Amino acid sequence: MATGGSRAAHRAAQAEAFDRIGERYDEAFPYKGGQIASAEWILRKLRPGARVLDVGCGTGLPTARQFLDAGCKVTGIDISPVMLALAEKNVPEADLRRLDVVDLDATLGRFDAIVAYFSLSMLRRDEIMVTLLTLHELLLPGGLLALGMVEIDVDNAPVHILGTPIRMTGYARCALRAVVQEAGFSVREQMDLAYVPASEREPLEMQLFLNCRRNTF
Repeated sequence: MATGGSRAAHRAAQAEAFDRIGERYDEAFPYKGGQIASAEWILRKLRPGARVLDVGCGTGLPTARQFLDAGCKVTGIDISPVMLALAEKNVPEADLRRLDVVDLDATLGRFDAIVAYFSLSMLRRDEIMVTLLTLHELLLPGGLLALGMVEIDVDNAPVHILGTPIRMTGYARCALRAVVQEAGFSVREQMDLAYVPASEREPLEMQLFLNCRRNTF
């Protein structure tokens, strides 16, 4: 297990990387059909005014905007000040916080649904399991979780996004499903989608979306 200091340095580097690419992110990755479809699955099961936590909300597009337009109350967290500044313009109605998902606790209250599209990929594997357990506790009984990750069997490996070095974690699809189930969720729907970025400099990737319900222990 890494020390708190090394974790802080790792997170600061990740935040700085997303600060650098923030203005170009939505332009470089405009095709978010899988993410939108996953959020629609969640929305069909929520009551009006439901509380939704968007983990790694980025610019607020499309997900926070999607839930707000449907009448949900959205809290968005991110570690990048630049991303949050963009979100403040795109989704000013949301409750936006500069907050690391690994530092989440009960002070935000509990939620009807939590979405984490590609944000957990920025953690190490040991942090992902702990974080999933925390998200389980933040959900109301029967609450919903939507998770998106790139299918890649690595732990905290260096990659480049828009020419910027970032460290990323991923799983093979069966392994990701097993991790989510171990954390106390039942997988109700899974989508595996090939994704072609707008820029030829970014590689083809397989995106995994898991729509889940919180088990009651």
